[in-house]
Amino acid sequence: MAAALTATAVTAGVMIATNTGKDTAAAARKAKAPAGTTEITRTDLVQSKTVDGQLDYAQRRAVKSPVEGTITKAADVGRTVALGQRLYERDARPVVLLYGSTPMFRTMKSGDRGPDVLQLERNLRDLGFGSGLYVDIRFDAATKAAVKAWQKSLGVIEANGEVGKGDVVFQRGPVRVVSADAALADGIGPDKTVLKVASTKPVVRASLDEADRALAAKDTKVEISLPSGGTRRGKVSGTVVPESAGDAEGGAGGGSSKDSGVEVEITLDGGGELKEKDRQGTLSVKFVSESRKDVLTVPVEALVALREGGYGLELVAGGKTRTVQVEAGLSADGRIEVSGAGLREGMKVGTAEQ
Repeated sequence: MAAALTATAVTAGVMIATNTGKDTAAAARKAKAPAGTTEITRTDLVQSKTVDGQLDYAQRRAVKSPVEGTITKAADVGRTVALGQRLYERDARPVVLLYGSTPMFRTMKSGDRGPDVLQLERNLRDLGFGSGLYVDIRFDAATKAAVKAWQKSLGVIEANGEVGKGDVVFQRGPVRVVSADAALADGIGPDKTVLKVASTKPVVRASLDEADRALAAKDTKVEISLPSGGTRRGKVSGTVVPESAGDAEGGAGGGSSKDSGVEVEITLDGGGELKEKDRQGTLSVKFVSESRKDVLTVPVEALVALREGGYGLELVAGGKTRTVQVEAGLSADGRIEVSGAGLREGMKVGTAEQ
C-alpha cells in the first residue's frame, strides 16, 4: 500500500511538471491555499539607479601659458568669452580668444606659411580687420597691417604686427571660464595652469560605483530632477577624468575613472536655459538601464520555481488553485514582468509568505 501511494504521488508530480498551464488531476483536488494572494497588474517597469549630480559645462580643459610671465589681470570665473575677447592679461598684454582647431605653437610673423596663418586671417576678417586681406596660408604685408590694426584696438603698446606665441588662445568656439588657477601677480609658464575653460553647453556630472559601470555606456537614458522643480531628460555622452586625477584636456568621451568608480557626463535633451537655483543645487540623476512599457507584472515573491525548470504562477479562482508556466522578464522595484498563454490583468495569483 505504501509503495502504491508513493507511485501515485510521483505520477501526480510529473503531471504538474509536464502539463503546466492545464488543469490536472492534482490541481483538481483541494490544494493547500497559498499564504496570500495578489492580482496581475499591467504597468510600466523601469530598471534604474538614482545618484546625486551637479550642473557643469562640457569639454572642460586647462589653459596654460606657452611663455613665462606674470598675471596682471586674472580671468573672471563664470564669464563667457567669445571671439576677440580677453581671457586674462600677462605682463600687461591681453591674451585673446580666437577660434580654430590648430593650437598656437609659434610666433606668427611676415613670411610664415601654414594652417595657423590661415586660421589667424579668418579671425582677423571676422573681427573686421580684413580690409585688403586675402585669406590664405601666407603671412604677407596685408596680414601684418591687419594684425597691427587689431593690436591697436586692444590697446597693445608695442603693436608690431607679429602675433606672439602666448598672445592668443585658439578654441573651437566661445568658452566659459570655470576656474582661475592663477591669481593676480602669480608667475605663469608652460607647466602651470592659468585657468580652466569649458564649452557654453550645460551638462550634468554624476559619479557611479564601479559595480554600476554599465550605466556609464554612451547614450544611456537619464532623467534629472531639478532643485527648482520639474524634470529634464538626457543621455550619457561619455566618461570624464576627475580633476583630482589630473587636468583633462579632452573632455568627455573615453576618460578613465578612479578605482572606486566612474564619473559620467550627461547631455541634456532639447537645450534651453536652466534657472540659477538649478546651477547651485544638487540634482537627482536617475539612470534608466532598461524599461518595459505596458506589461503584465506580479510581485517577485509570486513566482514559483518549477520542478522541470523555469517559473510558474499559482492562479487562484473559485477556491481552487492551478499552476501555469510563465516567462519571466524584467524585474524592478519588487515586481517582475510575466507573460504566458491565458494570462490577463486582474487575475489572482498566490504569493509566498514574506
